[in-house]
Amino acid sequence: MNGDPGNAPGRSGARAVNEDQPWPGTWRTIGYQVLTLPLRLVQFVVLVTLLLAGVATTIVWVGIPLLMAATYLTQWFADVERRWLRRMLRTPVPDAIRAHGEGRLRDWFARLADSTTWRDLAYLLLAFPIAVIEFALGIASAIVVPLALTLAPGVGWLHGKLALALLGPPRAQRLEARASRLQASRARGVDAAEAERRRIERDLHDGAQQRLVAVAMTVGRAKTKAGSDNTELAQLLDEAHTDAKLAVAELRDLARGIYPAVLADRGLDAALSALAAKSPIAVSVSVDVPQRPPAAVESTTYFIVGETLTNAAKHSGATEVEVAVRGDGTTVIAEVTDNGHGGAEMRPGGGLAGLADRAATIDGVVSVSSPHGGPTVIRAELPCTW
Repeated sequence: MNGDPGNAPGRSGARAVNEDQPWPGTWRTIGYQVLTLPLRLVQFVVLVTLLLAGVATTIVWVGIPLLMAATYLTQWFADVERRWLRRMLRTPVPDAIRAHGEGRLRDWFARLADSTTWRDLAYLLLAFPIAVIEFALGIASAIVVPLALTLAPGVGWLHGKLALALLGPPRAQRLEARASRLQASRARGVDAAEAERRRIERDLHDGAQQRLVAVAMTVGRAKTKAGSDNTELAQLLDEAHTDAKLAVAELRDLARGIYPAVLADRGLDAALSALAAKSPIAVSVSVDVPQRPPAAVESTTYFIVGETLTNAAKHSGATEVEVAVRGDGTTVIAEVTDNGHGGAEMRPGGGLAGLADRAATIDGVVSVSSPHGGPTVIRAELPCTW
């Protein structure tokens, strides 16, 4: 993410790379070991010279430009190393995320305060003595083929692990990137599950439900034609007709429970009003959601309110229920309040725990306030992004 180079340091973007170090090829490793020694020698001499001269002359201000040059060269050398590591050792080290500031001096201070700069410097200072050893091993491996096949890849793998530890992103950034990937993956999963529920609802409504209706109509016509001459046949047809109609009703209720058409077509206000109209107790509904939330939030809100109304009618002894839903574009809050006798608890495996589990799939939270004597308030807070 690009930062604002104002008073606070910002950071430049980076490419996401898998951090698992693969086993490098034998001859790539040997080539890397042999060719990088001159580069490492130049890096080491330049950086050590600038750092020592800069520190020694800082008191007379001459050292400031030298230290600034050392800082920028450290980062440039480290970026070259990252590209070289990716190409030769297949080390998946990403580009650095660096701090920046406004103006040359502030930019330098921001880079000095950035831990990435110091990790770059640590790697570059370690790289030269390591390169001397690797150069000797590379030459020996190139001459003795069995040694090359057994030793070189392991040395290259170890070097890649060291590079990932020092040139890779800090642990906090790695965890943040992983969390972002998991969050995006879960969001895709929630959207896919919601789309699948809606597809199942359409299939049930347009397919199985219509066929059952046709069966019920056919059995009804057969019952009419059979008349009363064959009592046993008429009785069987009557039972089949009744069962078919019950199956149609149950399938219709199932389809509505998955994703009701009124919710998809007209939103939460109409869908919750329809729920209230079917409740055996008086229900008042208030919906203040300026813009429609995502489908997953709508269906979760509908499910929570519907289950809460059902539980209130069965167990609370309430005569009135108030449903209030409000949203601000980032969060939808649904509260269901009844005037029953209270005592509702969220028990493992219970209905209220099921509501909490449903809300948790989109990072939502369900809370229960139900003192003995009432009232009972079920509150769901559902974020519109997750």
